[in-house]
Amino acid sequence: MRSDKYSRKKKKFKRKILLLMSLIMLFVLGGFGYAFIQYKSGVAQTAGESSIKSVEYEFNGKKDENGNTNILVLGSDSRGEDRARTDTIMIAQYNEESKQPKLVSIMRDSFVDIPGHGKNKINAAFAIGGPELLRKTIKENFDIDIQHYAIVDFKGFESLVDTAFPGGVEIDVENRMSQKIGVTIEPGKQKLDGKHLLGYVRFRHDAQSDFGRVQRQQKVMQVLINKMMTVEGVAKLPKLAGVITPFINTNLDTATGIFIAKDVISNKSNLETMRIPVDGSYVNASYSGAGAVLDLNIEENREAINKFLN
Repeated sequence: MRSDKYSRKKKKFKRKILLLMSLIMLFVLGGFGYAFIQYKSGVAQTAGESSIKSVEYEFNGKKDENGNTNILVLGSDSRGEDRARTDTIMIAQYNEESKQPKLVSIMRDSFVDIPGHGKNKINAAFAIGGPELLRKTIKENFDIDIQHYAIVDFKGFESLVDTAFPGGVEIDVENRMSQKIGVTIEPGKQKLDGKHLLGYVRFRHDAQSDFGRVQRQQKVMQVLINKMMTVEGVAKLPKLAGVITPFINTNLDTATGIFIAKDVISNKSNLETMRIPVDGSYVNASYSGAGAVLDLNIEENREAINKFLN
């Protein structure tokens, strides 16, 4: 009798375990199904708006020796050209263990050695040889390994912001901004839609020039991450990935991108930022064929960026 009772309890326990596993599987499959539907919805929303061509660029990067994932992020003012100029050059880093995101902005006028092409502004490397030559340039000058690239059409930034934050993003605007950004933004605390927020991060026609623009870009990135740190924000990630897909050329697969974004947001990770060149490590100069440049102390900046990232 005792054996039969034990046997019935064991079978009952097994049924509960099977039921629990089935529910977990349904939940997981349902989650994947929801994410896929949201992703496709996002793609359909913006598929006709982008002029960026889908190109798979040569890119021979690798993960760095500390296991960090480094992504070369380039802002493109694309109007259908094969290789549009890039005014925004960033290295975004994610560490899977610490969940810590970091962002390095490299100023476009930084005067560096471009492998096989002599010295020039760093953004000339992209114009000459695409993301692979820019990767080699960063490796040669700053000794940073980069595994992935993401070339983002600025128009995609507008759609991303408007989808994620339909009510706008609150920013305290420092000065009146209008020159060469397609909008006019008055000073003061206000909510900016995607078009005006893009104008805010692109503006550079004041006393701070490109230095102010880089500072605003990093400020906005932190604001956007902070605003996404909600359950609702995480739930939006699949759709946002779909919204940005038509505006981006990258060798980072969508699933990995969503995983990194989810990790950063759900762990409420604070974005650490730096700028190259660091203060006191450059002089303003002008050279034939390059024009006005920031002439860097390469050793000082290499040491600073390696200390920050590694």
